[in-house]
Amino acid sequence: MSTTATLGTGTDQRLYDVADWYDAEALLTTDERTVLARLRNFLDAEAKPLLAEYWERGEFPEQLSQPLIDLDLMEPADLTVNGPVRGIYQGFRIFELARTDASLATWYTAQAGLFRTAIRVGASAEQQREWMPKVIDFSLKGVFSLTEPEHGSDIAGGLSTTARIETNSAAGPDGGSWVLDGAKRWIGGASTADVLCVFARDIADGQVKAFLVDRTAAGVTLEKIHGKTSLRMMQNAHITLDGVRVPEAMRLHNVDSFKDVAAMLRAMRSDVAWIATGIQAGAFEAALAYVKERQQFGRSLGSFQLVQEKLARMLGNITASLSLVVRLTEQQSGGVVRDQDSALAKMQTSLMMRETVALAREVVGGNGITLAADVARFHADAEAVYSYEGTHEINALIIGRALTGISAFTN
Repeated sequence: MSTTATLGTGTDQRLYDVADWYDAEALLTTDERTVLARLRNFLDAEAKPLLAEYWERGEFPEQLSQPLIDLDLMEPADLTVNGPVRGIYQGFRIFELARTDASLATWYTAQAGLFRTAIRVGASAEQQREWMPKVIDFSLKGVFSLTEPEHGSDIAGGLSTTARIETNSAAGPDGGSWVLDGAKRWIGGASTADVLCVFARDIADGQVKAFLVDRTAAGVTLEKIHGKTSLRMMQNAHITLDGVRVPEAMRLHNVDSFKDVAAMLRAMRSDVAWIATGIQAGAFEAALAYVKERQQFGRSLGSFQLVQEKLARMLGNITASLSLVVRLTEQQSGGVVRDQDSALAKMQTSLMMRETVALAREVVGGNGITLAADVARFHADAEAVYSYEGTHEINALIIGRALTGISAFTN
C-alpha cells in the first residue's frame, strides 16, 4: 500500500491517505486539491531527486526556484475567482512543501508568509496597492529581518538596530530619509532577495519601525552562515547595516511600535506549526515505506510489535498536530487571531515533531542516519524548526500569561 496518493484529474483519490488519518483533507475543495496535486507532482519529479545531494552540499537547488514560482501557488488563478484563497489551502500548501523538505517550505514561506505578512500588516493602503501584486508574483522578493546576533527571544525589548532621521532631512510622508545601523542574523533567503524588511528602533522615540532596504544598497553586507547541521539547504545570512540610507517612502507606514510586529508574528507562528506538522508526515512516510520493505530475521520490519507501536505513536502525533493547525487556521480565518493560540500550536506541534522524527530515525536503524533513507534530513531539520519563530519556552510563557493573567517574562 502506498503511503500517499496523487489526485488524478477527474478522480476522488486522496492526497494523504495515511498521514492524514482523520481526513482533514476533506475540508479542501476539489480545485484546491488539484492545485496541491500539481505541487505534489512537481516535488516528486523535480525536487526529491535533488534533495540529498544539495542538503549534503549545504546549497539551495536554485534550479527549483523559478519552476516553484511558475506553479502560481500563492494566489492561484483557478482559486481566486470568488476572492482570496482560503487559509486551509494555504496551510496544506505549507504542509505539502514541508513533507517533502523543510528548507523548501522555509524558502517559500519566507516570501508567501513572512514577507507577505509584513506588507499586509505593516504597509499603508497605498503601499500595499503598489507592492502586494509584486509580492504575490515574486517580482519583488523580500525577507523578514528581525533577529539579531545578540537578540532572539528577547527581541521585543532588546532590538538594537537603530534608525535615525538623516541630518537636515524632514522625514515626513512626502520625503526625507532614514539612516540604519546594526546587524541581523539567521535571515533565510537574504542573498537572493530584492529587499530586506529590516526592523530598527527609532532613536527619536524608542519605538520599532520597519523599512524595505535594497539588498545592494551602500552599507549593506551579507555573509553566509556556514557550519549548520540543520536546514542546510536554506541559505541563512548575517547582515551588517552600516549607515544605510532608506527613503521615507520605503518605510512601512503602519509599523509604529513592536505591537505591530507582534501582530505579524501571530500569523507567522501558525505557518511554522504547519511546517512542523508537514515534517512529521514526511519522516513518517519515509519510515513506513522503509519498514515495509526492510527484512530482518527473515521477516519484514513492519511485522514486529515494537516497530508497529512506534508507527502508531508517530501517526498519533501527526493526527493531533493536524487537528491543532486545522482548527487554528479555521479560527484565524474567522477573525479570531490571538497570540496564545498560535503560540500553543507552534509549541505543541514542534514538541510532537521532535518525537516523531526521532521515532522515524529509530525504526530505520543505522540507515536512519544516512540521507539515502530520507529520514535523516527530517530528523536534523526539525531542530531548527523547533526553535525558530519562538522557542518552546517563549511560546509556553505566552500561553501561561494568557492562562494566569500574569507575565513571567523577565523585565
